[in-house]
Amino acid sequence: MSWNPFSRLTGPKKTAVSRAAEREFEKEVKKLEELDEITKRMYKDGKRLVESNTAQTKAERRLTQELLGTVLFQSEQDLRWQMEEWDHALAKLDMHNQDVNAVVQKAMIEPVKKLNSIFPNVQAAVKRREQSLQELQKCQSKVSKYQERDRTGPNIVKLDAGRKALVQAQNEFSSQNAALSEDMPKLYESRLQYFQPSLEALIKAQVQYTTEAFKVYGELSNTLNGQQDCSNQEFSSQIQQTLADIKALSITVD
Repeated sequence: MSWNPFSRLTGPKKTAVSRAAEREFEKEVKKLEELDEITKRMYKDGKRLVESNTAQTKAERRLTQELLGTVLFQSEQDLRWQMEEWDHALAKLDMHNQDVNAVVQKAMIEPVKKLNSIFPNVQAAVKRREQSLQELQKCQSKVSKYQERDRTGPNIVKLDAGRKALVQAQNEFSSQNAALSEDMPKLYESRLQYFQPSLEALIKAQVQYTTEAFKVYGELSNTLNGQQDCSNQEFSSQIQQTLADIKALSITVD
């Protein structure tokens, strides 16, 4: 079994802990390993979302700015006015898009980054427990070895020292094992309460942006339609003609 990032130390066969208890412990470690991978992906996805939102806004504004700089839009006042209105609408959407990115940063990226910082500590604690378990087994082996030897003075002294070391190792392992066995399930179960506010804020921000985008484009449509003082059908035909004119443009980028 691969334990990444919670890599386990190799060692002798475990005898100080039952197989069932060790399997249960490893199951909890595996669940946290998966949670660690998920939070890393969420962090990367959040960064990509902000970058994509920013790139989209820049691409839209670049389109209107480049078109406004062409000869056609400079000579045709009505067409230029329509493009300027579109550019103003995009400027409004840019502000709303920045609000979304701010929410993504504060409600998703930063909390996930904070959660990610916990897992190296868990990994270190798991390794310390493994080392304590191996030390416990080492002490058990020494005690068993001296118990089997003749009860000479030196062997009795070594046996007593081994028993003291065994008690100390047992206490150390029991303390670490009890703490991890209690804290790891709690950490895993808290993931829902931790992520719920972040996802809720993200969804609300996206809904808000979509609502504002609908409003901005609705106002833009009404403004352009009203300025031309024509029917919806006539306005639609003008839009189609404008799009055809745009497609016919030859724009050279240096």
